[in-house]
This record gives sequence, C-alpha cells and structure tokens, in this order.
Amino acid sequence: MNILIFGIGGVGGYFGGKLAQAGYDVTMIARGKHMEAIKENGLEVESINGDFRVQPNLTTDNLAEVPTPDLVILGVKSWQVPEVAEQLKPVISAETMVLPLQNGANNVEKLMEILPKKNILTGLCHVISYVERPGKIKHVSFEPRITFGEIDNSNSERIQRLKTLFEKARITNLNPKNIQLEIWKKFLFIATISGLGGLTRVSIDKIRESEYLYDLLLKTAQEIKLVANAKGIPLTEEHLEKAFEIIQNQAPGTTASTQRDIMAGRPSELENFNGFIVKEAEKLGVATPVNKMIYECLLPMEKEARNS
Repeated sequence: MNILIFGIGGVGGYFGGKLAQAGYDVTMIARGKHMEAIKENGLEVESINGDFRVQPNLTTDNLAEVPTPDLVILGVKSWQVPEVAEQLKPVISAETMVLPLQNGANNVEKLMEILPKKNILTGLCHVISYVERPGKIKHVSFEPRITFGEIDNSNSERIQRLKTLFEKARITNLNPKNIQLEIWKKFLFIATISGLGGLTRVSIDKIRESEYLYDLLLKTAQEIKLVANAKGIPLTEEHLEKAFEIIQNQAPGTTASTQRDIMAGRPSELENFNGFIVKEAEKLGVATPVNKMIYECLLPMEKEARNS
C-alpha cells in the first residue's frame, strides 16, 4: 500500500513514522529545514513508548513527485484542509482513501466540497506530540490512537483493511459505531479549552483555580453540546462530565496547541473551534454568548496573524 502523509508535524510525523517503521511505502510531504533533515537523516521519533528512526520512501514538498497513493493521512491544521484538498485532486485515484485526523467538527464537510465523497473517510486521533527540531518528533503523552470510519458508519471492506494496516504498525485504533459522535466528543474537549486558554494566556490549571474562569469553561462546553444536539449529534451530559474529568486531570502547565498558536501570533484554529460553533449556532437558532465573546475577542488577533 502506498501511503501519503501530508504534513509531518506532531500527528503526521508520529503516525507516519509508525507506518514507515512497519515496512509500508510511505511518502511524507514536509517543508523547509524539516524536509531537508528527514531527507538527510531520516525521521527521528522520541516516544514514551520507545524511540525509533525511519527513512521514508520519499520526502518532498512537491506533489508532482508523489506516486498515486492508496491512502492519504492528513496531518495539517484544520484551516489548511481546503487548500490541501485542492492540491490532492490531481494526485488521487478513484480508489484512494483520504483520512483527516484534524481537530474540528467539520473537516469531512470541507473535504466533500472539493474531493469526491467516495474517497473520503472520517477520523480523529489522540496524541500529544510535536516537532522538537527539524527531523525530530517528540511524543510526550497519551497512548496514541486513531479513531476512524466511513461517513455512513458502515463496516466496509476498506475499513477492515485499514484496521489491519494500523494493527500491523502497532497503532492503537478504534472503528466506532458512530464516528461523528467520537469527533464531537473530542471537539467538545479541545474547543472548550483552546479559546479560553488563548484569551487568558494561562495554562489549564490556572483556569481551573479561578471559579469565574472555570464557570466560563463550563458554559463554553454547554453551548457546544447545545449546537451538537441541534445538529443531531447525541452528545450527553455524561460526555460533558467526561470531558471535564480530562480537564481536571491535565498536568499543571498544560496548554492546547491552538492556544500556543494564538499566543505566538501564528494563524490558529479559532475559526474551526469557537468560530464554527458561533456560526453554526446562528444557522440553528441556538444562543452561544460565551463562545461568541471568546471568538470576537480573539478575532482581531487572528486577522492580524493572517494579515487580513
């Protein structure tokens, strides 16, 4: 199987590295010094599960060099998905599977605007990893897991093939009965902490220590649940409680990647998180005042980061 990993950040680098380590034909799309370092010395992965180094079949920033992939794993940010989908159009075949692993609740919808629906799977991942330096990924927390499925939740033959592929690569994986629910469960957690973290510019334990900020965090999540329910996603109070158990268990000093992007003045996933909730809520007639406050307060910084 020819596998294309588009984006060799923490997510694409870790999972792409595991697939290459298992002996699959892996092409990595990377850029700049990161690409050069991988070409020269391979990709180094330092992991809590054991360190390893792999040499992909091809590392490039030029899609014209890439053989037609059987599987594309998207390791870019959610706001980059439409641009990447356009680039993939001439590269994929009718049989190519495209698996998005981004945070966010509407990545599949973005892909379907550009690529044929039959090519698209839906998915998410759990891993805390990042590019420590060019050519090196550092995995620091969570048992890495890919959750994936068909858009219609059918247990197709290609889903079974993917399950076998992930298991051969020793990647923990899950094909749930309702993949959309799983995406929203993760979205509930990540969107809740990211915006308020970006606005306050403090770690999650500092937010937990403030009764006022913790209440805002709770209201953010409750509004997300309301929007999910209005869209037919069966998020429950129990899912909300589990998200807050995870929030309570985050180590002191923990920040979300979107928060770090905001604080560094980089383009972030604000539009895909709080912005998405605000805009969906307006369509659905749902009130989301806390998400709107967070979104509108961060929007000027986001526009400045994007020079727009």
